Amino acid sequence: MSFDRKTSAGYLANHLARLFARAIHARIRPLGLSPGTFPAMLELWAEDGLSQRELVARLDIEQATMANTLARMERDGLVKRVRDAHDGRLQRVWLTEKGRALEAPAVAAAEAVNAQALSALPPEERVRFRDAMAKVIAGLQG
Repeated sequence: MSFDRKTSAGYLANHLARLFARAIHARIRPLGLSPGTFPAMLELWAEDGLSQRELVARLDIEQATMANTLARMERDGLVKRVRDAHDGRLQRVWLTEKGRALEAPAVAAAEAVNAQALSALPPEERVRFRDAMAKVIAGLQG
């Protein structure tokens, strides 16, 4: 039996992820965001003042990748890093006004991409699709 990319869940998931990334990038690039910064921004919009370690854990990415991403975000004026008042070894990541102001248009862009991507599925199938993806992710993280 040979490998068939058309029936490989991993291949299809990777292809889907690349298509999502391309579509979201086209919509958030004018805002000064990228697919690499968007997940961190989503976490900070939900809970500002996280540490780099907390972001790494929540986003399930390498520490070095997060450090580079935060450096770019700081350079672009989206976040600032401030020493924690209780633990001087720890830096908290805080959104700037510029970063906070991007939440509504960036989330709208993501919602538009999701709507476009899922438009071929009836509403009940969309829910099942998202639930199935969450289960697969949980299985790989476990």
